[in-house]
Amino acid sequence: MRKIKNLEYSDGKILLLDQTRLPLREEYIVTDDYERIAEAIEKLEIRGAPAIGLAAAFACALSLRNIEQNHESEFRKAVERLRKTRPTAVNLFWALDRMENKFRKCTEIENVYESLIEEAEQIFEEDRQMCERIAGNGLQLFSKVSRVLTHCNTGALVSGGGGTAFYIIQKAFESGLVDHVYADETRPLLQGSRLTAYELDKSGIPFSIITDSSAAFVMKYVGIDLIVVGADRIALNGDTANKIGTYNLAVLAKYHNVPFYIAAPSSTIDKNCFNGNSIDIEFRSGDEIRTINGHLVTRPDFNAYSPAFDITPNELISGIITEENLFKPPYKF
Repeated sequence: MRKIKNLEYSDGKILLLDQTRLPLREEYIVTDDYERIAEAIEKLEIRGAPAIGLAAAFACALSLRNIEQNHESEFRKAVERLRKTRPTAVNLFWALDRMENKFRKCTEIENVYESLIEEAEQIFEEDRQMCERIAGNGLQLFSKVSRVLTHCNTGALVSGGGGTAFYIIQKAFESGLVDHVYADETRPLLQGSRLTAYELDKSGIPFSIITDSSAAFVMKYVGIDLIVVGADRIALNGDTANKIGTYNLAVLAKYHNVPFYIAAPSSTIDKNCFNGNSIDIEFRSGDEIRTINGHLVTRPDFNAYSPAFDITPNELISGIITEENLFKPPYKF
């Protein structure tokens, strides 16, 4: 298995694997420009809730790399730009808040950049460790060799480590507990068929890509033992925002008596959000529905409705796995 290098900081620059090119090409973005990192987040060249938080943390630091004065002005400008990139994943705002707190504590102006880089690297290392603990806690889900279904993408491409839901699946496979994985293609941007399949292939895990609309058929006629997906924001009552189509999957799982789990770091829990009604849902361009890989599949003038996320009510969730524990309902974080 070849390790996936998703995000790396070295010699004053950040390296990002361009996920819009996967799985057909592995191309990297190398930059020290926070504006370019902000664009990469907006364009989904870097994506996944933990990963965009990590990228934003390094972008905050890099905003001061070649600045000798007006540190406050430049830093604030960068933070505000990054806050406007994507609204739903709370990890982005958690990371930016942490970088702002670090900036306020920097008293020696000449060391501000180095201090911020150290903080970003600390966030990166903490995320890596959280991935390990999430995977360890997630092994509790498996009591036998299982067929697993997952949605969107939750592996090394979304984090500083092995990922969240995908990493649970990977560790379970390595322990002989996973027989086969069914990966929803995850329309409209195909994070499942492009990215999760890419990671499954690199991990040597037997898998099949399915259309999102095939999930009920697979549950009924193939048999799924459990479903595990990631999250972009979790409310205090357990309501969870994740990639569009997750809510559909949870409803189907309830009907077919398939356990449905969420895996995410505790930084994805929004302590200021009491329930899913408070979560801001990002809407994307209708061109993401009208086109596939830049090619029109319907008329360009047809209207399209394109929410990027949906909210799964807590009563449909069998458990939420974080680096701290496997939580069962009722959820009280």
